[in-house]
Amino acid sequence: MRRTHGRRVVSKPEAFVGMFQLNDGERASRCARPVTLVACADGVGTKVLLGVKAKRLHGLGVDLVAMNVNDLITCGARPLFFLDYIAVHRLEPKRLLEVIEGMSEGCRQAECALLGGETAQMPDMYARGQFDLAGFAVGVVQQGRAIDGEGVAPGDVLIGLPSNGLHSNGYSLLRKWLARRQLKLNRHYDELGETLADAVLRPTKIYVPDVLALLDGYRIKRVVTGMAHITGGGLPDNVGRVLGNRCSAVIETGSWKPPPIYAFMRKRGMKRAEMFRVFNMGIGFVLAVRPRYAKGVLARLEDCRASPVVIGSMRRGTGKVLLR
Repeated sequence: MRRTHGRRVVSKPEAFVGMFQLNDGERASRCARPVTLVACADGVGTKVLLGVKAKRLHGLGVDLVAMNVNDLITCGARPLFFLDYIAVHRLEPKRLLEVIEGMSEGCRQAECALLGGETAQMPDMYARGQFDLAGFAVGVVQQGRAIDGEGVAPGDVLIGLPSNGLHSNGYSLLRKWLARRQLKLNRHYDELGETLADAVLRPTKIYVPDVLALLDGYRIKRVVTGMAHITGGGLPDNVGRVLGNRCSAVIETGSWKPPPIYAFMRKRGMKRAEMFRVFNMGIGFVLAVRPRYAKGVLARLEDCRASPVVIGSMRRGTGKVLLR
């Protein structure tokens, strides 16, 4: 990849996104507000298989947008537009419309445009009734205002934003577990308060409005030093991506209450350590915040009804994430 990079590419190998300076050098000095383009790509993974099985496709469209725009905002970028790629066995307009309506809803929540996409019919690649989804988001951040984790320091407070369930990661493990336990998606479980399908196919929460509302309140002060979208690899891997090599993160796993699906899985044999490696465990997004501003950040996020919770802090270390 680096062989293709000119001076406009911002090299951040561990980042959730790629960044490209729209202006540089002399041209940037002539712009009142030079900006950096930010882009990312992601999919929904094998959650698609459960969505197809349960005949719930609208939420998969929301998931596709969410997985991209939640990555995009980790550097402080504002989403501009979204594009999709749908690969199918055979074009079925009604099913396709359900997915696209979900994408439209996701883009509405993220305040970005659904700009276009591509649908490929490939019967030799996909089984009858099956399809795959990929998405691409582009956003913008003012040069000099990108949040890349380099400012993370010992003492920073870790604030978590709750997830609403599994989001869109860990579904290969989940599907094998469902088959092994012979659990039925359409069965209602009192301990969940809903059907299993409702619990595992709930669309991924979109954090864009809450995070951008917070950042808009601190246009000059450097309050947020790092952000992580908790996807595959869970808290250890994703918080670890913004630590650098002079800090370690200590996360107090008893400081929040996960959605009921996690206790449901644990009770039925899924190992806690494996769950923390694979799932978000109830925290979908994490912000590292300067300690003197933590109270104010919590108040602003409460005003957005984001239900923030302090889940830990940074300390001197070597880039490890410690779960306690």
